[in-house]
Order: sequence, then structure tokens, then C-alpha cells
Amino acid sequence: MINEQTKPIIEHVGELRNRFIRIMISILVCTFALFALSTTDITLDGRNFTVPYPNIYNNIASQIITVLQEIVLPEYVRVILTTPGQALSAQIYISIMCGIVISIPLILWEIIGFVKPGLYKNEIKLLRNLLAPSSFLFFIGAVFALFVMIPMTMDFLYKYGVALEAETYITINEFVSFIMFFMMAFGLAFQLPIVMWLTTRLGFISSTFWRDNWRYTLVFLVAIGAVITPDASGITMWLITIPMMLLYFIGYLASRNTKSTRTK
Repeated sequence: MINEQTKPIIEHVGELRNRFIRIMISILVCTFALFALSTTDITLDGRNFTVPYPNIYNNIASQIITVLQEIVLPEYVRVILTTPGQALSAQIYISIMCGIVISIPLILWEIIGFVKPGLYKNEIKLLRNLLAPSSFLFFIGAVFALFVMIPMTMDFLYKYGVALEAETYITINEFVSFIMFFMMAFGLAFQLPIVMWLTTRLGFISSTFWRDNWRYTLVFLVAIGAVITPDASGITMWLITIPMMLLYFIGYLASRNTKSTRTK
């Protein structure tokens, strides 16, 4: 017989498991659809429709990779395969990562639902109201990385190869990993203003803390930029650090006029 005092813990573990299963199902369904399906145009009654159909070769994931090449790669850089399985692994990887991105709203919803019992009613409402802005900022960060940061970084780094008159290539796995890493990193980085505002609103950190410690934050962000950038020039490090500092100051401005609330 289970001890009565251990039931709440078991219930929490069970709830966490159920929420994790729902998240995984969402990610797997999206991943399977991106990997197993393609799209084609059909005409009915003079109208064009785009419909999915099974195709594991020219699937949606491969189409996404093709579009990404057109967006981020300089015209003098080519994507190559060096082993037979690279194309397959790249498509699986892009399917999984896109599945995670598509499931971001559900992931945030499940997290809020799990921590809800430990919060006051006004805090629960606050978190739910932040669900849409948080998802929006994640997508804005990913789009910013895709259309601004990644093309700029690619062009900057590969120009050194052009100067050496070297053939400029990138393997498909490195290409996909590079893009997904930057998009996920900037999507999470764009959550910074919400995190700053929320911690101030909940009374964990005052707005003056953000104001008084911006110099330490700058050093910390420079260190992060130096670790995650793929070159040692220092230029791409600042291309990451400067947007992060702008987000930090936006977060400070948002938290400056908010007041802590800890009432039911």
C-alpha cells in the first residue's frame, strides 16, 4: 500500500510523464509529416490547391533544405555529400528540429500547466497571457537569425576562402546543423525581455538589478558569443552580442515600470 504522503509526489511524476508524452507525440507527428510527405499542386474547378502526398525522397524536409540554401548561402558556395547517408540524416535532423519549433506553443502550454499548482491565480493568468508573445518572439528570433545573422556570417566567413582562391563547399550535415543551431539559439535569446519582465513582475528580481548589472551582462554575453561563434575573428562574436544587449535593454525598459504582484 502506498503511503498517503507519497501520493502527491507520485501524482506530480505521473502528470509530468503525461505532459512529456503529449509533447513527444506532437513532435513525432510533425517530424513524420515533414519526412514522409511532399506537396503537389492540383487544379479543381479552375482553382489551384496544394495538397500533401507520400514521398520520402523529395519530401517537405528536403524542400526546406533547398529553400534554406537559397536564403543563406552565398552564390559561390555549394552543398556537397561526402558519405551516402548524409542526405538521409540531414532530412531526419531538419524534420526533428522543425517538429520541435512547430510544437513550441504546446511545449510552453504544458510547462505552464505543470507549474500552475504552485502559482497564485493572477500569476497563472499572467503566464497564459505571455504564451502568445513568447511564441511570437521565438519565431521572430529564428527569422532574424535566418534572414540576417546566418547569411551575414556565411558570407563573411567564406570570403576568406575566396581570398585564398579555394573551392568553397559545405557538407549537408554541417549546413543543416549550423542553421538550426543559430535559429534555435536566437529563438531562445529573444525570450530575454520576457524573462526579465516576468521575474520583475513576480518579485524575484527588481528592475534596478537589471540597470545596475548591465556591465556584467555585457561581459557574460561577450563570453557566450566567443564560445558559440564558429570563427576566431571576433566579428561574428559581436554580431551575436550586440543584438543580445539590445534585447537586454528592451527587457530593462519593459521591467522598469512594472510592479511586483504576489497576491492571490
